[in-house]
Amino acid sequence: MKRFCMFFLCASAAATLIAATPFTVVEATIPEMRTAMEQGRVTSHELVLQYLTRIAMYEDRLHAAISVNRDALKEADERDRERAQGRIRGPLHGIPIALKDNMHTTNMPTTGGALAFDGFVPPYEATLTANLRDAGAIIIAKTGMTELANWVAGSPTPMPGNYNAVGGWGMNPYDPRRDPREPFFDGRPALQTGGSSSGIGTAASLWAANVGSETSGSILSPSNQNMLAGVKPTVGRISRYGIIPISADQDTAGPMAKSVTDAAILLGVLESPAPDPNDPATKTCTPPPGRDYTRFLNANGLRGARIGIPRAFYYDKTTPPGRKDARGGLNADQAKVMADAIAVLKQQGAVIIDPADIPSVVDPDPQHNLLLWNICSGATDAKGKDADCSVDFKYGMKRDFNKWLATLGPSAPVKSLTELRQWNITHTKAGAIRYGQSNLDVSDEMDLDADKARYEVDRAKDIALAGTHGIDEVMKAQRLDAILFPAANGAAIAARPGYPTVIVPFGTVPNAPTPPFPEGFNAKPSPFGVSFTGMACSEPRLLELAFAFEQATKRRVPPPGAP
Repeated sequence: MKRFCMFFLCASAAATLIAATPFTVVEATIPEMRTAMEQGRVTSHELVLQYLTRIAMYEDRLHAAISVNRDALKEADERDRERAQGRIRGPLHGIPIALKDNMHTTNMPTTGGALAFDGFVPPYEATLTANLRDAGAIIIAKTGMTELANWVAGSPTPMPGNYNAVGGWGMNPYDPRRDPREPFFDGRPALQTGGSSSGIGTAASLWAANVGSETSGSILSPSNQNMLAGVKPTVGRISRYGIIPISADQDTAGPMAKSVTDAAILLGVLESPAPDPNDPATKTCTPPPGRDYTRFLNANGLRGARIGIPRAFYYDKTTPPGRKDARGGLNADQAKVMADAIAVLKQQGAVIIDPADIPSVVDPDPQHNLLLWNICSGATDAKGKDADCSVDFKYGMKRDFNKWLATLGPSAPVKSLTELRQWNITHTKAGAIRYGQSNLDVSDEMDLDADKARYEVDRAKDIALAGTHGIDEVMKAQRLDAILFPAANGAAIAARPGYPTVIVPFGTVPNAPTPPFPEGFNAKPSPFGVSFTGMACSEPRLLELAFAFEQATKRRVPPPGAP
């Protein structure tokens, strides 16, 4: 009895201490926010106010947002009133989330970072925006991004990551200084932020989590560079209706968060309970019961899991058939991080299949080798120069961007890709196309009728090399649960067939660019995560593996200097 009373007093004292401690949003998880609101220790109004204060403090340095919701506090008050009445909309009730600025909101502009769309408020909301509101989320801001998801300027002057004409440069909170090297002294960050989505604000606790979009690496890359957990879902898992496109073949939205748990919660909210009639691809995967991905978060999930290590190209340099120069591979620091990660997997009971090379990466036939089949991009891959690359993006951009413009009705600032290019040229002095628009140019030169057969052949080859003769073949042959890629290095191969990946923060490597930084400029370390990739609709298993790895390591650290 005495022991029980002592325990009760200790527990009571601890509860009193917790209640007396002000709740802070810094590094707070979504479950912690939910619990604090349920216990009355914080309100949604207070969460939003804290985040708005942090935005005011750090935005000038980080450039994380293109726009901020002026009604965020009003919406928070509404969520608080609903909570007081016993009405909880869903798992994000009263929690502030940010959206990439290519996703429609009717209470804030949706610009895609393009100057032609500056201030444009679309006539309808994206399906995922509606899903977030239905779950009680407050859309607090629209994040920075690489303009039009990095399909504006390719060669000869490619647009750097996380730059756009509306908001300028995004800065990495792990080293928010500008690149001092003379060839790159145009305002870009010394430490890359990844692109085209932004993870800056989530990493710096300017909001709880954010939604990015990816065509080939644009969720995984910024998640990696900002030490976030990210989910690049199967194409079709989340509706793309109301998102500015590149190509419907590979476009998808997905969550970016400070933990796998937060990412899993957000993924379930973003996914619709039934297929979206505005996006036929949403029939591809079946949601889990209740759209609850947290049911798959098992700390012992790595036991017995078969994890493949694709050594060729992704870990070790590889020479494609008929070429003299080796490609890919990791440097010594990156290789050490991955060796440590593989050791953790073994300690947690995983079965490591090493090597588990991608068949199309090591295929001796040049026609069936993935390394010799890139995505056409920029002026160097204009018509007549594009025989050895896939036209999927440049064809898809013209097809799908024009379709998207048509959904905007008379309010659309431009009515076609051609009009956008002309507008950009007219407004060059205003900063519309600082790096040119070679990607838009090569897209607009496509003839959707005459070039359709070529596009279909290329699309089939994309799926064959990356999927059928790539990820599918090795996973089936080795009976793999997942393939382990370093950082975001496997994003492109998984993106072509539309396969999912979950990335987890893990280590850091030196930021040592070529040419090097000038003497006296001490670069900060660059985050370097690990990615679990699988075949279509395998998000539940990938989340289980990623969560188990995260719980065994817990290597994420907040950015310095942003308390």
